[in-house]
Amino acid sequence: MPTLLFRSPSDPATAWSAALRRHAPGLDVRVWPETGAVEDIEYALIWASPDGFLHDLPALRVVFSLGAGVDHLMGSEVPEGVELVRMVDPALTEGMIEYVIYQVLRRHRHMAEYERQQAAAEWRIHPQLRPGERRIGVLGLGELGGACARALSGLGFDVAGWARSPRDIPGVTAVSGDDGRDWLLGRSDIVVCLLPLTEATRGILNGELFQRMQPGATLINAARGQHLVEDDLLIALGEGRLGHAVLDAFRDEPLPPDHAFWQHPHITVTPHIASLTNPETGAEAVARGIRADQAGEPIPHRVDRGRGY
Repeated sequence: MPTLLFRSPSDPATAWSAALRRHAPGLDVRVWPETGAVEDIEYALIWASPDGFLHDLPALRVVFSLGAGVDHLMGSEVPEGVELVRMVDPALTEGMIEYVIYQVLRRHRHMAEYERQQAAAEWRIHPQLRPGERRIGVLGLGELGGACARALSGLGFDVAGWARSPRDIPGVTAVSGDDGRDWLLGRSDIVVCLLPLTEATRGILNGELFQRMQPGATLINAARGQHLVEDDLLIALGEGRLGHAVLDAFRDEPLPPDHAFWQHPHITVTPHIASLTNPETGAEAVARGIRADQAGEPIPHRVDRGRGY
């Protein structure tokens, strides 16, 4: 009987334990800190490894991330020889599509401006573009970025996407390389960041990148807070280089109450809720991975540590 250890500071352990047992009958699910005999534990489902506890599990074979990102588990967090698997969950993808579409439509239809006008009892109509006249750029065309790019294209928006390597996505102009990224930035009214966090992308949303964006453009960062150089964003907004920023992830979380982002008139803050892993569908994905491993088959969505995703 395989044994899995669940550990998360924020995800509901009771719901996850029940869902895992439904989708993997016979699985011995243990919830931190009640580990039982650590030599029994072959699998771990976690959000983070803050104290290196994974190194104390001698039989550990596979670590499943509770979220789409695995940057919090890179480096020495996961022992050598142990597989690391990212979460690919239909509910996670659906949630991100909802969030990105909502934020894009909010900017596209001037809803923030109309809300401010209501507060001032001001009747003023803004020119309205058709979706095909609104250019959207998506940085990152992985599981989440590719799904969002397809969904935006399906609504009629003019969508381009940038990835490290060439991609083929119907309805999306996919580019790669530095020249492709610069072209995307210069043509997009709204830029959505859904990049994985790697050493190559850490701090990528910086003053140099903002200079390449269309003046007055909107930035939506639904990826990682470490992608963003916060002071550079404040400067770009202050100079009018950017018109607005929607931020869902931050370098320090929770975002401190005295942080400049909270009260900034051109920043929308959400508390890292763009998409949340669903216990039912997430447990099903984990159960599939365990069954594959137990059968000696490759586990879907394994992380290439060299690439960082």
